[in-house]
Amino acid sequence: MSCTLKTVYSNKKAYHNFFVSENLEAGIELFGSEVKSIKAGGVSLADSFVYIKNQEVFVKNMYIKPYEKTTSFAPNATRDRKLLLHKQEIEKLSKKVKTKGYSIMPLKVYVKDGKVKLEIALAKGKKLYDKRDVLAEKAQKRDLQRELKNH
Repeated sequence: MSCTLKTVYSNKKAYHNFFVSENLEAGIELFGSEVKSIKAGGVSLADSFVYIKNQEVFVKNMYIKPYEKTTSFAPNATRDRKLLLHKQEIEKLSKKVKTKGYSIMPLKVYVKDGKVKLEIALAKGKKLYDKRDVLAEKAQKRDLQRELKNH
């Protein structure tokens, strides 16, 4: 049994600003034409984050462009959307966020077997010097690859 997977949007900024550790797949509660809009690529995770309230998980500030071809109900583009996770996963995330200073970041939106999924991860914020170290390391690798290619 093979599953089809199509990445619609990837939040590259999250990897730059955070140390990403544990990844989870979550379903998203969507209304009306939001699914068609996401499949057409009208989604953005910039400035979005995940929070837990009353043992439920929500994503805030996830932008879904209103679908042009719909005539009726068009939900708010940046409303809070409920994420669908198992109770054990929610409890595990809740414990980590409360005790260890982690936050939950949305990483990418993709379509898996016709269903829209959101990949979320536990993340810890990077300090400025951490970001500089990563950039310097990338530059060194790039220079090394150029040298190897020239010789």
